[in-house]
Amino acid sequence: MIRTHTAGSLRKSDVGSKVTLAGWVARRRDHGGVAFIDLRDASGAAQVVINDEALAGALRAEWCVLISGEVRIRPAGNENSNIPTGEIEVVCEDLQVLSEAAALPFPVDSGDLSTISEEVRLKYRYLDLRREGPSKNLRLRSKVTSVIRTVMDDEDFLEIETPYLTRSTPEGARDFLVPVRLQPGSWYALPQSPQLFKQLLMVAGMERYYQIARCFRDEDFRADRQPEFTQLDIEMSFVDQEDILNVAEKILGRVFKKVVDFEIPLPIPRMTYWEAMRRYGSDKPDLRFANELVDCTDFFADTTFRVFQSAFVGAVVMPGGADSPRRELDAWQEWAKARGAKGLAYILVAADGTLGGPVAKNLSEKEASGIVEHVGAKSGDAIFFAAGDRISSLNLLGAVRLEIGKRCNLIDEKAWNFLWIVDAPMFEQIDSSDANSGWTAVHHPFTGPKPEFADTFDKDPANALAYAYDIVLNGNEIGG
Repeated sequence: MIRTHTAGSLRKSDVGSKVTLAGWVARRRDHGGVAFIDLRDASGAAQVVINDEALAGALRAEWCVLISGEVRIRPAGNENSNIPTGEIEVVCEDLQVLSEAAALPFPVDSGDLSTISEEVRLKYRYLDLRREGPSKNLRLRSKVTSVIRTVMDDEDFLEIETPYLTRSTPEGARDFLVPVRLQPGSWYALPQSPQLFKQLLMVAGMERYYQIARCFRDEDFRADRQPEFTQLDIEMSFVDQEDILNVAEKILGRVFKKVVDFEIPLPIPRMTYWEAMRRYGSDKPDLRFANELVDCTDFFADTTFRVFQSAFVGAVVMPGGADSPRRELDAWQEWAKARGAKGLAYILVAADGTLGGPVAKNLSEKEASGIVEHVGAKSGDAIFFAAGDRISSLNLLGAVRLEIGKRCNLIDEKAWNFLWIVDAPMFEQIDSSDANSGWTAVHHPFTGPKPEFADTFDKDPANALAYAYDIVLNGNEIGG
């Protein structure tokens, strides 16, 4: 080893020790003949004092250097409580430049990325990964996979790699294709998941399989979608749903305890698919805030307002929304239209309890006097409505609820909220407006029916429930 210590490991107990450090020049500060640099390596950073002004003046950001010197206590008042090495510094006795750096495309140690495009960051990814955030993410990921492997080994699972070059099979997205050099016109497909292979492993008698699997899906980028990703893939033989959920909870519990020191309350609560849709307008509800949807279909059963003469009418309350300026209310309409809706009906509840907005004037006296209490609104709130077919309306209201949570700061950003979604429908119509459009799997084609629907799912696909389960964390589906 050309170094004796790592920069981030030095502490007060090392005072008086001779050390050799290797790393990158993160920051440099000149103070009248004495220069201070922050030397950064994978473990963190340590302050180095350089008394040779000419030598220090030649150094530039991100030069790679080897430094030898003595550890000492920082002078009183110069401590930095924000870093683990903040009580000490290294007085440089010898410095060797291992590699100079060209002019930087962006400041590596800047916390402000607003002026740096993602394209530039990706082009110079090796510099971007020196930053604390990205490098911390990679270390976190490595720790997570290490804990997972420990749990799976404790549970007698076999880690088995499955092929990357395979044939195309129908799944949830388009395949990435690779031409076969020796067979022109033939193609391999990169796997969207190891689904078929792990089922073959079960037939082969492996019984308990897992893999930290790379998956490839040719689909558009979204906040939770990208062309290639890594997942923990599991398959088990001779088990039922409870066994699988139990293993999943063991994995999650151990990972969160070991990695972020959070104790997940076990067992994780469960909610059926339709309860989640009814209460939150989503099959992956964010339960860090309440604000449930309200079914108003029966309330408006006799309404003369044509918009609400629909198969379903629902509402969600925006606390304090009655004070929204007109331009913000108009922006809500455009927001809804961008999601395929015709608009977003609303009522404003004034401080004195009177109702305003375009919907209010279309309500009967009975409806106007009862709607605030029915939806649980208060003076100063806004009430947003969706009407039409049930699924589309619930999806819209679920999106509105999330947007309200963000705009009104209702979400506890420090919370971890886990939820199992169970009993999802096995099928849904390809086109809900066309009764003859056929059926497609809600979860995926490999999901079986619950036992009570085993004899009827092919004759009555609309009502069949699947042996399916998704684990949701803070409104994001993280497994299933």
